[in-house]
Amino acid sequence: MQRRTLLLRAAPVLALASTTAWPLAALAAAPMVEIWKDPNCGCCQDWVKHLNANGFATRVHDNGNDAARTRLGIPAKLGSCHTGLVGGYALEGHVPAREVHRLLREKPKAVGLAVPGMPVGSPGMDGAAYGDRRDPYDVLLVLADGGSRVYQSYR
Repeated sequence: MQRRTLLLRAAPVLALASTTAWPLAALAAAPMVEIWKDPNCGCCQDWVKHLNANGFATRVHDNGNDAARTRLGIPAKLGSCHTGLVGGYALEGHVPAREVHRLLREKPKAVGLAVPGMPVGSPGMDGAAYGDRRDPYDVLLVLADGGSRVYQSYR
């Protein structure tokens, strides 16, 4: 009788554990993007939300990104308002999650990806404040020699 009571009392806990275990496992499997940004940057926070909505876990450092950009090997001319690191690759600016997934899948020999400046319509720069405006921009593959080439164009 005690065993049956124990099982009946444990059933709701086990049911709850089975429904929450999957999201926890999915979160543990999500690629982690470490991000450096200014604490007052709204578009940076919107980019973080974009990454989270597209299968990435994030860890944010609100102490600026200049030192991280330099340390990770992104040339200043390709700079933007935030810098990230995922899977050994640097991310500079408003890089779409789609291209980050592609980068991690293809694993090119490169420093990482950059979207220089802050093009309107890129992830994080696409909120209601910008209306329907969409400026063309390129996602650049940043090479070890400091050069770059177009990885994906958005028109």
